[in-house]
Amino acid sequence: MAASSLLLLLLPWLVTASHSPPGCKIRITSKGLDLVKQEGLRFVEQELENITVTDLHGKEGQFHYNISQVKVLDLQLPFSDLRFQPQQHLVFNINNASISLRFRRQLLYWFFYDIGSINASADGVHIYTMLQLSKDETGRLKISNMTCNASIARMHAGFSGTLRKVYEFLSTFIITGMRYLLSQQICPALNHASLVLLNSVLDTVPVRNYVDEHIGIDYSLLRDPVVSTDTLDLDFKGMFFYRGKESQELENHAVEPVIKETERMVYVAFSEYFFDSAMHSYFQAGVLAIELEGEKVPKDLEVLLRATFFGTIFMLSPAVVDAPLRLVLQVSAPPRCVIKPSGTSVSVSAFLNISLVPLGQPVVQLSSMAMETKLSAKVFLQGKALRVLLDLRRFRIYSKQSALESLALFSLQAPLKTLLQLTIMPIINERTKKGVQIPLPEGMDFTKEVVTNHAGFLTVGADLHFSKGLREVIEKYRPAPTAPAHPAPPPEEPSVDPHQL
Repeated sequence: MAASSLLLLLLPWLVTASHSPPGCKIRITSKGLDLVKQEGLRFVEQELENITVTDLHGKEGQFHYNISQVKVLDLQLPFSDLRFQPQQHLVFNINNASISLRFRRQLLYWFFYDIGSINASADGVHIYTMLQLSKDETGRLKISNMTCNASIARMHAGFSGTLRKVYEFLSTFIITGMRYLLSQQICPALNHASLVLLNSVLDTVPVRNYVDEHIGIDYSLLRDPVVSTDTLDLDFKGMFFYRGKESQELENHAVEPVIKETERMVYVAFSEYFFDSAMHSYFQAGVLAIELEGEKVPKDLEVLLRATFFGTIFMLSPAVVDAPLRLVLQVSAPPRCVIKPSGTSVSVSAFLNISLVPLGQPVVQLSSMAMETKLSAKVFLQGKALRVLLDLRRFRIYSKQSALESLALFSLQAPLKTLLQLTIMPIINERTKKGVQIPLPEGMDFTKEVVTNHAGFLTVGADLHFSKGLREVIEKYRPAPTAPAHPAPPPEEPSVDPHQL
């Protein structure tokens, strides 16, 4: 009884623990699927045009036949449909398609022998495929399984030559065999296209990669995709990490992004955790610091600082009085991001050390003051890069020593704020200019992006655009074929001797 009660008490915690909130969430809608369908249909046509049909030979009484060199000439796929299938599937359905073929014939009927080519067409082709989507062991989206059914309702062949009437009478044997062989090749071709070729495109989605020399990002899926009749939702960890401690996890206490919209092709949501983990990682890397010394300190600010600390400087030795000034701005804690419907802001706590740096002598510290700033953040998407533009909004300095010294520093508020705006902020924005890639496959980009803020997260609604076709991406990453140890002999030409049929 006690064990059951303990289990009931722990159950809510276990459910919460098993459902880690995502830092980044992507929703693909039916409109986005329509665009994928257009590109996918071209890809399917290319795959079916390259199917290989084995040679067909046999005899019926005195009628001997050999069919070889089957080649697909044309495909017509007028009725196709790609749709979501809850809970983890995509369904691709082709109805009433037609396939035009040409193949080489060798026919022997009694003492009559004929050789040439035959044009044929398969009509009423129906193909039904279901793709299962799941998360693999590395956290990558994969097509884990495919089921396929293919059938051909009718097949016709056009014969010519002196034995045309005989061929038409006996063509049932050829047509039946060709119809069977062709239908048997469709699903294996699509199976290879899905589980091998399309998965190679999904391999181009960044999962865990480096952003720069200091930090990286983890875009691994937290769980299998969730598919409804209208949407496909993907939950990514969306956590930045310091490259010096890649195994370190930053616990996510942020609000989970919730996407309700379906009007655009795709929606990407980012929680406060996404941005906090980036700033936490940079803080761990120790790069949130800027040093200005000598000529890099603006002249007007240098004059003001020397006037402000005149009393301290006056008491120093003459060799130190004219020494260059050094300003060291160091963030004292990981910055925090706050996302509200009214906008996005970043709170930063730092300290500023002001020192004199005499040549060949110890550094003389004039002041160490604390700083609190609030930056407004404009988040936008360009191509596949998420970028942030920061602007200084609020700024306050105070002494860590006494309230009296804080009062004396009041005259430095405006000059130091100007220093941050004109000198420091451009350096920071130059670092954020590159941005970070959103987890989309290569060849697919965002267009017409619109950013919307919510309480605790923001969403980017966009349309999709194929800058590269599936075939182009597949060929780029297709592994080079390995040469066999003993090259296979070239295929033999079809026999022209009727007695070998």
